[in-house]
Amino acid sequence: MNIETKALIAMSGGVDSSVAAALMLEQAIQCTGVTFRLFRENRCTSLADTFHRNENDAKTVALALGIEHHELDFTDEFENEVIRRFVETYEAGETPNPCIECNRRVKFNLSMLRGKLRCKMKEGLGDFDIFVTGHYARITHDPVSGRFLLRKALDTNKDQSYVLYCLSQEQLEKARFPLGELSKHEVRKIAEEKKLVSAGKPDSQDICFVPDGDYGSFIEKHTGKTYPEGDIIDPEGKIIGRHRGVIRYTVGQRRGLGVAANIPVYVTAKSAADNTVTLGPDSALFSKALTAKDINLIACADLKKPMRVMVKTRYLQTAQSAVAEQTGENSLHIEFDEPQRAITPGQAAVMYDGDVVVGGGTIE
Repeated sequence: MNIETKALIAMSGGVDSSVAAALMLEQAIQCTGVTFRLFRENRCTSLADTFHRNENDAKTVALALGIEHHELDFTDEFENEVIRRFVETYEAGETPNPCIECNRRVKFNLSMLRGKLRCKMKEGLGDFDIFVTGHYARITHDPVSGRFLLRKALDTNKDQSYVLYCLSQEQLEKARFPLGELSKHEVRKIAEEKKLVSAGKPDSQDICFVPDGDYGSFIEKHTGKTYPEGDIIDPEGKIIGRHRGVIRYTVGQRRGLGVAANIPVYVTAKSAADNTVTLGPDSALFSKALTAKDINLIACADLKKPMRVMVKTRYLQTAQSAVAEQTGENSLHIEFDEPQRAITPGQAAVMYDGDVVVGGGTIE
C-alpha cells in the first residue's frame, strides 16, 4: 500500500482508533478520519455530551496526525438497525447483542458509508479503498479457498473476533485491523509516545447507549411503554413471586429477583407470550445443544458435513469443544461435548477452528 491507497478510519475518540489511525499513516497511506454520530441529542443529553467529548478528542487526534476528519450522521440508521432491534429482541423474551448488529448493519455497511461520504465531502473524496477500525482481530487471505479469514487477535484478553463474526467477504476484503497483533499495553505505549490526547482514556465497558446498564429503564424510556408485571414460576409452573416486566430479566440472572428461596435460584427461562419468568437451581441452566439462525460463515461457504469446532456463546466465555452441523441454508445445530451453562436466546454462537472464525449465528 502507498499514498495512492485511500483509507477511511473510524475514529471514536478512544485510544484504540487513534492508534489505528497513527499506524496507517506510518504506511504512507492517504488517511481520512470519520466519527459516527449515533445518538439523537433530544433522546439523551448525557449521551450527546459524551459524543461531543469523544468527537472533539477524535478531531484533536486527527489534527495532531495531520489528517482530514469528518463527522457522519448515522442517527437514523443506528436507531432503526440497532436500538430498534435491541428493544424488539428484549420484548420477544430474548437477550440481544447490539454490538454485533452495529458492526453488521452500520459501522461496516460500506455502501452506506460511501453514500454518506459523497454527500458530506468534496466530489471524488467519497471513495475509499480500505476501512480501518481499532478492533482487536486479524484478517488474512487463504490462497487455496480464495476467502478472507477472520482470526483472533494475538492479545486474547482483548480479542473482539466474537462481535465481528457477522462480517461478509466483501467487508473483510476492505477492512483493516492494525491492532490485531498488538497488546493493549503496546497500544497505550504508542499513544503516549505520539502524545495523543486519547492515550490515557479508559476503555468503554457497557453498551454505548445504556451506559448505566439499566436496560429495562432504557427500553421503557425509549418506547414510552410500561411493561406489565407478571408471574415468577418454578420449573413445575407453580407461582412463587411477581416480576417487574420480562424485559428486566435475562437467563442466568441471580440478583434482583425478589424471591426468597432455600437454595440459590436463577432465571432459567422467560416467556414474553405468557409474561412469565421461570426460576430454578443452577443445574437447570445447563444444556448440551443449541440451534442458531441468521448464520454467517466466513471460513467456508457452507458446512458440507458435521465439523468439530470450539464455540463461544457469550463474548467473555472461554470457547468450548463441540460439533457443528449446518441444518439449512440459514441454520445450525451445535452439540457440545459437555453441558454448557446459560445458553441464552438472542446471543451469538461463534465457532472457531484454532484462531480462525468459522462463522456463527443467533441462538434460538
